[in-house]
Amino acid sequence: MTKLPKWIQSLFMMNVGHTYSNLSRLFLRQFTGLMFLQLGVRQMLHLEEFAHSSMGAIATANDSTIIAIVVIEIVCAVFIILGLFTRLALIPSIGVMIYAETMLPSLAVGAKQMFFFEPGYPIMFLGIFVFMMLAGPGKISLDYLVAIHTISEKDDEESEVLEKA
Repeated sequence: MTKLPKWIQSLFMMNVGHTYSNLSRLFLRQFTGLMFLQLGVRQMLHLEEFAHSSMGAIATANDSTIIAIVVIEIVCAVFIILGLFTRLALIPSIGVMIYAETMLPSLAVGAKQMFFFEPGYPIMFLGIFVFMMLAGPGKISLDYLVAIHTISEKDDEESEVLEKA
């Protein structure tokens, strides 16, 4: 049996238990939030075309529904990027992706390419949003700062709870 070089052992084997979970959550929040924001801005810039192409998709699709979708995408994306009220912002985002997945098959081909994405992208966003809902925003977020501030005002022993998170 051959012995692995030291640099391979130290890089891949010795640090197996060491993780950068807070940095990973920050990256995932930033990347997904920017993608979600880009989607909302693109739809906002072409709102009339987007509304026209999605009108027959679902019986409830009308101008106010389309405007609500765009506002939810933009506002929730900003909250996700900042890590402020992250779990609360994920609830309507998950709803929009469920709506997009049900609406996508009935959109025209041009509308799919211009405003949404290929089939499967809403499911990908759903998976990421559910993961973020379960994992939380991490310590590199405004949610964490708000939690620290709230606990420090209570003067309880709850600060130990945050250190374990």
